[in-house]
Amino acid sequence: MKIVNTQLADLDLVYHLFEESIRYQEAKGYPVWRNYDKGAIIRDIEQGNQYKVVAGDDVLIVFSVAYTDKVIWRAMDQGDAVYLHRIVVNPAFKGQRLFGHVMDWAKSHARQKGLPYVRMDTWAANANIVSYYQRFGFAFVENYTTPDTDELPVHNRELALTLLQYRI
Repeated sequence: MKIVNTQLADLDLVYHLFEESIRYQEAKGYPVWRNYDKGAIIRDIEQGNQYKVVAGDDVLIVFSVAYTDKVIWRAMDQGDAVYLHRIVVNPAFKGQRLFGHVMDWAKSHARQKGLPYVRMDTWAANANIVSYYQRFGFAFVENYTTPDTDELPVHNRELALTLLQYRI
């Protein structure tokens, strides 16, 4: 497996993975993105901040990173973390604990940048996903409901989140 940047040529696949993820979450009764912001995905790709986990010809996961997240993390954001966002697992590969590859990459990436934390947020209403990420070493920080602001992608507005942090 390798982790490389997604390209604009990957957009159809990325959109397909988001749509499949929403269908999967709905079928399981989990909270879902009300929509997803295609513009945010394009910006992530253009800025080199979206990645894909690849095995052979298969894309297993896509995810984005940021180095600041002031709206969600507020005063806790001191420019000291890699933030993981928009993690989407290809449904054909669910259940394989593939997030471990993302986590290993994120820890290495944070070390290379001299950052002491990897942070992320997820749905507060989905105890299963919070517990899943905690099994990878993330600690609970707090629950927080995001504001309705243009500073956030549409799918992250007025969303009840659990904030998680991993100390390197």
